[in-house]
Amino acid sequence: MSLQQQPKPVDSLPPHAPLTRYYGDGPDAERQRYVVDLFNKTARHYNTIERLLLNGGLWYRRSCLRRAGLGPGMRVLDVAIGTAAVARGAAQLVGPKGRVFGVDPTRGMLNEAKKVFHGPLTRGVAERLPFASDYFDFVTMGIALRHVSDLVATFREYHRVLKPGGTVWILEGHTPTSGIGRSVNRFMMGRVVPGMTLLFTRSRDAKLLMDFYWDTVEQSVPPDRILQAMTDVGFEGLQHRVVSPVCEYIGKKRAS
Repeated sequence: MSLQQQPKPVDSLPPHAPLTRYYGDGPDAERQRYVVDLFNKTARHYNTIERLLLNGGLWYRRSCLRRAGLGPGMRVLDVAIGTAAVARGAAQLVGPKGRVFGVDPTRGMLNEAKKVFHGPLTRGVAERLPFASDYFDFVTMGIALRHVSDLVATFREYHRVLKPGGTVWILEGHTPTSGIGRSVNRFMMGRVVPGMTLLFTRSRDAKLLMDFYWDTVEQSVPPDRILQAMTDVGFEGLQHRVVSPVCEYIGKKRAS
């Protein structure tokens, strides 16, 4: 691609198209309130949902983090910690000389995390992290990027709080590009998983969460725009790996 064809940096980038059937067409604050309320209502069911998605174990996350360079003694921030699936894997890798911090916008998820994770926990959002600059060796986020309000603001914050040479690692839902793959994924994630969620949790809110989950995945911006936004804020050495139904985004902050 020539320099003339390179996309111009943008000041903001929503993670997906508006989903007005869930939260109307009001200001973005309405969407944020909807997302926080939905996760608060369903936090107690989230581990059951993760098992249905085959994401409940630590081994896959831990393997990805190890491959990305996470190791003993490092300081990690897990954004949108949820039920601490990523944070627990990170804690095993950094060992007793390292430290893992968790941040999440919802009290319900923080309460669930406390049951299995014993590191520091803080309430906050990715776009305005309550931490000092140049503080962490790693910033991680597992299956939550679609729920931020602005990808550019989020990546700027990740870049800010990382030490020079630090790494950002993001695991996110993936939509196949092929028509057949997309149809199969839509059937499984858009119909089967929400139905199984209702069956196993007896919670209509939990089913609604999975309906919302699929719609955010299907409407999310494509990987090339995510990678471009990461580049625009200063991340280098970007990597993008797809292991359906998820994908990884990895970037480095330039060493000083």
